[in-house]
This record gives sequence, structure tokens and C-alpha cells, in this order.
Amino acid sequence: METEKTLAMIKPDGLRGNYTDRIRRAIVESGFRILKDRVVELDEDRASQFYAEHSSKSFFPSLVKYMTSGPVCVMVLEKQNAIADWRAMIGPTDATKAKATHPNSIRAMCGLDSEKNCVHGSDSLQSAHREISFFFEETVWSKSETSHLSQVFYLRFCFPFIILNPF
Repeated sequence: METEKTLAMIKPDGLRGNYTDRIRRAIVESGFRILKDRVVELDEDRASQFYAEHSSKSFFPSLVKYMTSGPVCVMVLEKQNAIADWRAMIGPTDATKAKATHPNSIRAMCGLDSEKNCVHGSDSLQSAHREISFFFEETVWSKSETSHLSQVFYLRFCFPFIILNPF
């Protein structure tokens, strides 16, 4: 089985709360390789672009304000089943729920609520590709990852067009 890459982000509250070293240690101890990492500060425009899928939701302005309140640490993680394993490690989006249902998760350890939840993780291979490229433009994708993404693109965008608009 081939490895996957996923984006992991330690959000401003995680950096302010000095959780970075504990989170990085947990990542490595769980068998991930940290291929790349960097600390960046998002301005309003970049935060809005990154979370564009949530732009119509009521919490969007608050999310952008929170994500621009301090630096974030972004990392490219790699291992087999990286996306699902990282999502399992971080726990439910709402840190309050994580404390009750997933007490050993990262969000239970350092999150406060559904917005200030300390960490982010890609939710699919497509999201991982988009999010990693957002922060690390130079990332090289394996042939199978690229092939899978091409198939997804074709099935999602081209195939429906061909069916609806036959030549």
C-alpha cells in the first residue's frame, strides 16, 4: 500500500498555548513523517481563500478573524492512510465534544470549542492536494496520487458534462 500526504495545521491557539512540541511528538510517535513544515501568518485574504468552502456559513467572518489572530504551523504529513489517521488523531471538530467522546485526541488536549479547536486536517485526498499546494506550491505528488486526482477531476467535472452534452 502506498503512502498518502495530508495537511496538518496547528492553529493560532495551539501556537499560543505552546502545544506545538506535544503535537509534533504525537505525530511522529503515531508513525507519520513530517515532510515539510513552516510557520506562516495568514492575512484576511489568504484565510478567506483557504476556508472559501465555508464562505456562505454564518461562522465564516469569525473563523477568518480567528485564523488571522496569530501565526499557524502548517505541515505536510505522510504515511499509509494519512488522511484518516490524522483526522482520527485530532478528534471531532468541536473540542468540547472531543473532551467527552475522544479524550485522547489533540482537540481534547488543546481545543476550546468548535472554532478554536487547535488543529486542522484535510478531509479527503482532493482537499489534501489543494491545501498542501496552497501552502507548499513546490510539493511533488506521486504518480498514483496524481492519477487518482485526475480520475476524480474527470468523474466530477468532465464526465457529467459529456453525459449532459453529448457531441
